[in-house]
Amino acid sequence: MLQFKPASRMSRLGTETAFAVSAECAAYAAKGNKVYPLHLGDMNIKTPQNIIDAATKAMNEGKTGYCASAGIPQLREALADDIGKARDLKYTMENIAIQPGGKPSIGKFIMSVMEEGEEVLYPTPGYPIYESQIEFHKGKAVPYGYVESKKGFKIDMEMLESMITKKTKALVYNNGQNPLGCESDDKEMKEIAKIAIDHNLFVLSDEAYFDIRYSGKSKSIASLSGMQERTVILYTFSKKFAMTGWRLGAAIGPKEIIGQFIRLNVNDESCSTHFIQYAAIEALKGDQSGHKEIVKTLKERRDVAVKLLNEIEGVRCYNPEIAFYLFPNVTSAVRRLGYKKGKEELARFRVDTLQKTGVSFTTRDHFGKRLPTEDQEYIRLAFSGINADQIEEGLGKLKKFIERK
Repeated sequence: MLQFKPASRMSRLGTETAFAVSAECAAYAAKGNKVYPLHLGDMNIKTPQNIIDAATKAMNEGKTGYCASAGIPQLREALADDIGKARDLKYTMENIAIQPGGKPSIGKFIMSVMEEGEEVLYPTPGYPIYESQIEFHKGKAVPYGYVESKKGFKIDMEMLESMITKKTKALVYNNGQNPLGCESDDKEMKEIAKIAIDHNLFVLSDEAYFDIRYSGKSKSIASLSGMQERTVILYTFSKKFAMTGWRLGAAIGPKEIIGQFIRLNVNDESCSTHFIQYAAIEALKGDQSGHKEIVKTLKERRDVAVKLLNEIEGVRCYNPEIAFYLFPNVTSAVRRLGYKKGKEELARFRVDTLQKTGVSFTTRDHFGKRLPTEDQEYIRLAFSGINADQIEEGLGKLKKFIERK
């Protein structure tokens, strides 16, 4: 009988561990328990109707077959215009490769710029697929960390610079960060750009949350002098237009690199779904009131969650102006409850909280390996998939659980 043994390369492939928490929540809910889903960055907000109507119209017009692997020209031109204006840059359709979501740009960037054995810097805590894709393609994943300041989280620039070697080829930079909900100020972004230029590094700028912001204006590192020629922007329709399940995104960058993305498109998926690309044109060029309503709803949820978290004894939470994640420091709370330092104890706190309150969240350890310098405990709460009244109810139960005598 034929015995299956996974190819050795599969041992290098990681996963998005937040989905494992979803499975736990589903099992808990199946027993009749109520769950307050703060664990996964999905959205319970409907895609704006004009976008849905545009997809239906495209299907009825027969846009249901294959299309160009790079994406339909009309969408690439619309994106070049939209991305360029928002970031004060000049792009053409040759700089755009449409993708089936934001995530594919990570692996395709790694495959396009990194040789086996070369090093790529990536953030931790951070989106776990960065590390997974670097290691899967036989690169060396080199993590850099963050420090907690009075205003939130900042990149540990001294650590980042110390990690660069002659083998460093690229840097992954997530401004509007998942899971931290932080962003660089002008000084920090300029420092990152200088490092990239001085060491001749390619940069993957993950800008998935560029348009989910509550005040101020987003800025792309690609807009800084000397950076457009070395930066690939990861763009997704998932967040801005509540299109997580539609699976559509794009990579924007130098045409030489984007050409390699298009070659990979041919081999991986042939093309992104044809009719959805027409819906994306409507998303970019049509009525924007739906997007504004999405941001308004998310802001209401953020305000409720931040206020209530900061009212819990032993919890400290910053107020992010971008993305839809909170990353509160719970060190004092968990220590007072008897949970000791480390991954296993924080996981026990998470499971106990779910079983006692129904409140579900992920922890720092779902977002990459801990660095030796880390001595605090954090959890991540996503407010994109739960209504404000349920946030209030759930965090009320969390408060009682943490403050119990």
